[in-house]
Amino acid sequence: MKKSFNASMHTSIDTIVGEISAVIKLHSFWLYGSIVLDDFRLGWSDIDFIAFTNETIKAEQADRLLLLRQTLSERYPDNPYYHCFEGIIVNLKEYQIGQCERLVYWGTSGQRITNRCIIDPFSMQELSKYGVTVCGTEDRDLFKIPEKAELIDAVRQHYEGIRRCAMQTDGSLYSCGWLLDIARCIYTLRTGDVIGKTQAGKWALAEHLFSDEEPLKRTLAIRRDPPAFKDDPKTKEWLKTLGPTVQQYADVLERELSHYIS
Repeated sequence: MKKSFNASMHTSIDTIVGEISAVIKLHSFWLYGSIVLDDFRLGWSDIDFIAFTNETIKAEQADRLLLLRQTLSERYPDNPYYHCFEGIIVNLKEYQIGQCERLVYWGTSGQRITNRCIIDPFSMQELSKYGVTVCGTEDRDLFKIPEKAELIDAVRQHYEGIRRCAMQTDGSLYSCGWLLDIARCIYTLRTGDVIGKTQAGKWALAEHLFSDEEPLKRTLAIRRDPPAFKDDPKTKEWLKTLGPTVQQYADVLERELSHYIS
């Protein structure tokens, strides 16, 4: 393994890889996202991955893989990492030609067997530049580096999602996460690259992107230790009031986008 993880996380990754390999032969297993950007925060972050197989995934194999993370969480109840895994298990050749017969998807809202393999430009950028292979050959040619126009369009779509979905917020930590997402989007527009959420928040403060910086500072404090704030009543009440603040930050992103979209 090419990055240093704590013992429990290292064991969790090895176990996931081993369990998938016991069902179907793996070509390679890649990690990306916060875990390779030195920004993983237990209680907030996911463990993002893509697993390539050497053979077409049969229906019976897909069924065995579908609930694997839940099975491991139940088998090892003291391990906090198995439920964090999110990603896809897909045949390499099918991925390369863009036509998938069957793949397994694990996401935030659940898991499913599908034939759609969609990797957004942000993830593709992370995989192509910062992805880490846990097993198999490291072949970055598997991932097409997005054009700047693709990243700009991805930011636009994310901005539109913020306008649709974050007019009101709830008491979850993800409510203040919108502020970090906006900072990341602006960083991507200006640099053509990706960055961890914590680093994006710190960068935004250094650049004085937002007139009201206190919500972002409070968000970064929560990000440092999410479990300490997850069930805190005062924090939850504050999170519920963040809708207008998120939209004010989105105004800044909108102005930034206007420089890149004619």
